[in-house]
Amino acid sequence: MTSCRGARRALWEVRVTAGDLTIEPDPATEAERVRWMLAVEAAGVGSFDWDLRTGRLEWDDQLLEIFGIARAEFGESLDDFNAALHPDDVARVGAAVGSAIARCGEYTAEYRVVRPDGCVRWVQARGKALAGDDGTAVRMLGAAYDTTDRHDGDARISRVLETMSAAFFLLDDEWRFRYVNAEAEKLLGRPRTDLLGGVIWELFPAAVGSPFEEHYRGAAESGATRAFEAYYPAPLDRWYEVRAWPGADGLSVYFSDCTQRRRSQDRLQLLGEVSDDLASTLDTEDAVARLARHLVPTLASWCLVTLSTDQRHLRDIGSWHADPAGRDTVARYARLRLHALSPTSYLHRALRTGEVVEVPDATREITGVLTGEAVDVLRELAPQTAYAVPLRARGRTVGAMTLFHDAERERLSPEDLTTVVQLADRAGLALDNARLYEEQRHIAESLQRALLTEPVEPEHLDVAVRYLPASRAAQVGGDWYDAFLQRDGATVLVVGDVVGHDTQAAAAMSQVRTLLRGIGYASASAPGALLEELDTAMRGLRVDTMATALVARLERPVPDDGSGRTRLRWSSAGHPPPLLASADGHVEVLDGGGNGPLLGLLAGRERPERQVEPEPGSVLLLYSDGLVERRGEHLRVGIERLRQALQDAVARHPLSDDRGDLERVVDEVVATMLDGDADDDVAVVAAHLRAARPAA
Repeated sequence: MTSCRGARRALWEVRVTAGDLTIEPDPATEAERVRWMLAVEAAGVGSFDWDLRTGRLEWDDQLLEIFGIARAEFGESLDDFNAALHPDDVARVGAAVGSAIARCGEYTAEYRVVRPDGCVRWVQARGKALAGDDGTAVRMLGAAYDTTDRHDGDARISRVLETMSAAFFLLDDEWRFRYVNAEAEKLLGRPRTDLLGGVIWELFPAAVGSPFEEHYRGAAESGATRAFEAYYPAPLDRWYEVRAWPGADGLSVYFSDCTQRRRSQDRLQLLGEVSDDLASTLDTEDAVARLARHLVPTLASWCLVTLSTDQRHLRDIGSWHADPAGRDTVARYARLRLHALSPTSYLHRALRTGEVVEVPDATREITGVLTGEAVDVLRELAPQTAYAVPLRARGRTVGAMTLFHDAERERLSPEDLTTVVQLADRAGLALDNARLYEEQRHIAESLQRALLTEPVEPEHLDVAVRYLPASRAAQVGGDWYDAFLQRDGATVLVVGDVVGHDTQAAAAMSQVRTLLRGIGYASASAPGALLEELDTAMRGLRVDTMATALVARLERPVPDDGSGRTRLRWSSAGHPPPLLASADGHVEVLDGGGNGPLLGLLAGRERPERQVEPEPGSVLLLYSDGLVERRGEHLRVGIERLRQALQDAVARHPLSDDRGDLERVVDEVVATMLDGDADDDVAVVAAHLRAARPAA
């Protein structure tokens, strides 16, 4: 149409002289005029000429055809034109025409025409009011063409957009809403009358700097489609799945609410994280205390975790707030609330009944069962809703989680509440398992210690022993230690390990230890001979087990000359080598040439032994393999680590005749090697050879 109008301006010159409208041909060729006329007809453009003085309105044949009116039926007046218009468009078109006449300006309008056969067509019209000598408009010339097909296409598109389940809106180049469908109105929480013409960054300020802005601007700049998921905070508080297509008309945005799916994924992820946390530590109470951090902010604004002993002795062991500025306040409330809560409170009711207790209008309700400073602290936190969720396992209530929601947060959905109860059940079971494990471990450790007598300690030695049960198994084990005097006054130190970790292994350990002690005292044998006799006795008495053992004998001159000289002899039955720390702090691994087969494997075999003369002030360390063995690591690496740990401990704690020095060295070595976590039970024997007595 533009090209046609351009052609008209090129081929015709319009003049108004003395009130007459004159159209004169341009000096163009007749061929150009004909070509222009053909172009106008091909485009379906009709023209009109309205004499404002006489009121006569002339239409050409093309315009009459557009309106569906025969020439004989057209009265050539404005009333005839208005009669053909759709009633809803008459006033609007009249106002546009009147404005053009009043300012002798251009006229443009798009309107509906009701043809005589009842068919409704859309028409786009443009014209210009021409002024006479007095400057007022005397004539209006213009053209019009049928736009029904375009409107039908737009209507079809609009119907599709309005009926589809996905939300849709169109943004122009200035980020203004140009179209919003019904689903978008619902998901955006606003009617389209509030959105159309508005700038998205002004109507939705939280989108600024968010993934929404990043992807919308990125799509517009690159011309490439962007697909993403993003969260818009309150008041919408929703996750959206979005696809943004850039095009000639602007940015088309299709989106849907994926909040339920995202929250379901978050709930599953939360359950997995809590389960991993509970399973990854031996300190179950600490893991349960961390529940508050898992629950906030996904399921609560802030949270407290409480442990219970028969619903009377309560301890708040964990707290967290979504806002870092509120965490100290929550921690202060946790320190105050249990002593300030009435026994009729929501928390005690949840512990007593084992059921979830919801507290609406939480600030008012809870302050009614609080006393003292806790009231003011709770008012500062100002919760809107609270949920007390018991931690239960095997018919027992072992604690509770209390979730608090601020005023801006919605109540827990049924799905969220189900997740919270599942988390509480897992935490309760973990706590109860820890309780049962500790009880069994205490029984096992007590039994093990009952089988191990206190070591005999001669005057010239300080002896320290340790037994540590395995951290991950509440079972009695086969590790043992011993220290006793033989009939000739020599001191025997023993550490051993019976194969197995159960009551049978503990019983076998007790038999082997008792046999060795009895044979050792009665025979006063050297270490190699003592192991041979023990092996023979085990076979003869049918002690059906295998064990490793290391026997060390410390011999002093008889009578004791006060020199402090000591001979160390030792023999090993498949056991890790002993360590010797000299008086100057150097530590040596006493390895090589003294290791024989396990006890119970090849009875009657001669047992090799070795000997050295340690200096006064030296420390001898015997240990079971649980102290040095690590999965995937060669035993030599663990022994070297132990050697270094002993050397460091002796350097930090110089040994004197004070027995406490040796105890500190042993404690530090064990702590360094195990770091609070023993995969296997551990037995340790350490002896400090006191310095020589000064001559009289």
